[in-house]
Amino acid sequence: MNAESLLASAAINIGLAFVILSLFSVFKRQPSNAGIYYARRLALGHHIPFDHSFTLRRFLPSVSWISRAIYVTEDEILEISGLDGLVFIRLFKFGINFFSICSLVGLVILLPLNYTAHDGPSKSSDSMSMDSFTISNSSMEKTDSCSRPQVIGTLWVHFVCLWLTSVYGLYLLYKEYDDILKKRIQQLCNNRHRPDQLTVLVREIPLCEEHKAHGCCVEDFFSKHHASTYGSYQILYDGKNLDELLKEAKRISRKIENLRHHPVAKNRNKEFTLSDSIREDAKIAWYGERLDALCQKIGHIQCRKLFEEKELPVAFVTFRNRWGAALAAQSQQNSNPLLWITEMAPEPRDVLWRNLAIPYKHLPLHKIGVYAAASLLTLFFTIPVTAIQGIAKYERLKKWFPPAMAIRLIPGLGPVITGYLPSAILTGFIYIVPFAMLAMAKLAGYVSRSKKEIKACNMVFYFLVGNVFFLSLLSGTLLDQIGQSFTHPKDFPSRLASAVSAQADFFMTYILTNGLAGFSLEILQPGLLIWDSLKSCTCDREKGTNLYLYSLPYYRYVPLVSLSILIGMVYSVVAPLLLPLLIVYFFLGYVVFVNQIEDVYETTYETCGQYWPYIHRYIFLAIVLTQITMMGLFGLKSKPAASFATIPLLLFTLMFNEYCKMRFNPTFFNYPVQEAKRNDELDEKSGLLEANYQKALDAYCPPCLRPVKFTVEESSSSQPFISMT
Repeated sequence: MNAESLLASAAINIGLAFVILSLFSVFKRQPSNAGIYYARRLALGHHIPFDHSFTLRRFLPSVSWISRAIYVTEDEILEISGLDGLVFIRLFKFGINFFSICSLVGLVILLPLNYTAHDGPSKSSDSMSMDSFTISNSSMEKTDSCSRPQVIGTLWVHFVCLWLTSVYGLYLLYKEYDDILKKRIQQLCNNRHRPDQLTVLVREIPLCEEHKAHGCCVEDFFSKHHASTYGSYQILYDGKNLDELLKEAKRISRKIENLRHHPVAKNRNKEFTLSDSIREDAKIAWYGERLDALCQKIGHIQCRKLFEEKELPVAFVTFRNRWGAALAAQSQQNSNPLLWITEMAPEPRDVLWRNLAIPYKHLPLHKIGVYAAASLLTLFFTIPVTAIQGIAKYERLKKWFPPAMAIRLIPGLGPVITGYLPSAILTGFIYIVPFAMLAMAKLAGYVSRSKKEIKACNMVFYFLVGNVFFLSLLSGTLLDQIGQSFTHPKDFPSRLASAVSAQADFFMTYILTNGLAGFSLEILQPGLLIWDSLKSCTCDREKGTNLYLYSLPYYRYVPLVSLSILIGMVYSVVAPLLLPLLIVYFFLGYVVFVNQIEDVYETTYETCGQYWPYIHRYIFLAIVLTQITMMGLFGLKSKPAASFATIPLLLFTLMFNEYCKMRFNPTFFNYPVQEAKRNDELDEKSGLLEANYQKALDAYCPPCLRPVKFTVEESSSSQPFISMT
C-alpha cells in the first residue's frame, strides 16, 4: 500500500468520525432521544434538563460532552459502574500512557533513523511506499561494505528501544495490577451489604437414601461440618416448565395492559365508537379468563409437594458471616472431589438459573462442544480475511487476476479501494464475531452472566489474534511473495519474518477504521435511533419515552481494544508512524465510553475487577509477541547478535508474568479469609451483620418460587390471580 491509499483511508475515516460525532452532539440535545442517550440516568429517576425552545443553538454541533467526559473522576466511574467499568476505562488509560512514551521514542529517534538508514527510498521509484518509515528500510541487506556498519548500528538502536518499551510496558502492567488489587479489596469492603459475600454455591449434592431428596443432606452436612457459621440453605428445583408458564402469563398481562391503556392504538385515523369500546372490553375479558386459568395452573405446580420431586443437586448455602462462607467455598468438602463442590456464589442478579440444572459432570462435554464450534468459526473466517488481503494487495493481485486492472479506469477509486475498503470490510465481519462467541459461551453451562461474558471475551480475543493479526500477516505475505517462494524456497523464512513490517500500512488503516468510525458509531447508536423512530411513528406513539437499557458489552470491546494494544506493541519498534494513530484511538475510546458509562449503560453485575487478570494476560501476550517478532527480524535479516541478546528480555518477561500470577491472581479469584474476617468485624461494630445475613436468606430464592402477582384492573376478579409466599 502506498501513501496515497493510506491518506485516502485516513481522510475517509476522519471525515466519517467528524460527521458522526457532530450528529451525536446534536441528537443528544433533542428530548425525543433521551431514552437512547440518557437511558441510565432516566432509569434512576434523574432529571435531564433539555432546551425545548426551537433555537439554532439546539441544532449546532458541540464538543461539550468531550470536556465533560475528561473531567469525570475514577471515583465517579467506580460509583456508577463498579470496578469492572473502571477496569475497562483504565485499559484505555493504559494505552494512552504506554503509547505516549512509545510515540516520543518512535517519532524522535526511530522514524528519522528508518528513513535515512538506506539511500534507496529517496531515489527509487517506490518512494511513496510506507516501507520507507519502517524497520524494513533499516534492515535491508547491503552489498556495499561501507554502508553495512551504518545499518547494523541502526538495528542496535532498535534493540535498545525494544528493551525500553518492553520494560516500561511491564512496569505499567505491574502498577495497574497492584492498584486494581487494592481497589478490589476496598470494593469488597464497600459492598458488605451484598448477599453473595455470605453465600456459597454447592453442587453435586448426594441423594439422601432415606428421604429420596437432596435438601436434608445439605442441612445435615453443613450443620455438622460448619456448625459455628452455617445458617440456612435454598435447594433448587427444575422449574423449566413453570418458567414457560410464567413467561406466557406475563405476556398475556402485558397485552391486557396495552389494551386497557391504549385502546385506539390501531385506530388512530378512525373515530373511536361505542362498538370499538365493547370489542376492546371483550378482548380484555377473554385474556383475563386465559390469565386466570394459567395462574391457577401455576399455583398448582408451585405446590411444595410437587416440587420436591424435581429437586436438583444444587443449593445456595447462606452462612452467618463472611469468614465461614470463605472457608467453606475455598475448601475441599469430601474425599471425593466430585461431591460437595463449593464456590462463592455469584450475585443474585448475575445468576443464570437455567444453567444450574446442567449436571456438573456434563460440563466438560459442553465446553468441548464450545471449543469445537469456536474452532470451526475461526477456520471459516480465514476465507474473508484472505480475500480482504487480496484487495489490499492490489498491485500484486492484478498480476494474478488481470480484470482487477479495470479499477484504474476510474480516477481516485484505486486508493479508496486498496486503502479504506479492506479495513472497512474486515471491521464489518468482526462485528458479528462477539455475538457468535457469546452465544457459544452461553452453551458452556456457566452459572453466571459474568463468567459467560469473560469466557466470550477470551474466545473473541484469541480469535482476533489468530485471524485478524496472524492470518492478515500470513495471507498478505503469501499474496506478496508466493511466486518467489516457489522459486527460492530457502528464502521463505526471511520473507515470512518481514511480514510484520510489510503489513504495517494495512494495520494503520485498520486502527483508523476500528477506532475513528467504530467508536463514533458506538456513541451515536444508529440502530437504536432508527428503531426508536420506527416505533414512535407506528404503534408506540402514545407510550412516551422508551428506555433502551443495556449493560456494557465487555465481551465486544475488551478484546478489540486489547488487540489494538497488541498491534501497537508489535509495531512500536517496527513502524513508529502507527503510534500517533493509537493515541487518538485510545483517547477517543476513553471519552466515548466514559460518556456511555455515565449516561447510557446500566450495571447488571459486579465482579470486583475480575476482568483485569485476563486483560493482563492479553497485554503480556502482546509484549511476548513483540519480542519474538523482533528476534526474528534481528536474526533472519541482519543482526543475529541482537536476536540472541533479546532472549534475556524474553526470559525476564516470562518470569515477570509468573510472579504476577503468584502475587495477584489468587486474590482476584478468592475471598481472602483475612479480609472476610475484617469485614465481619466492621459489620459487628456497626450492627449490620445480622441484617446482612437476613437479607442474604431471601436473595437466592429461585424464580420459579418467587411470589408473583398478575391482576386485571376493573375486572370481575379483584383478587390477585396468584399470590404465594
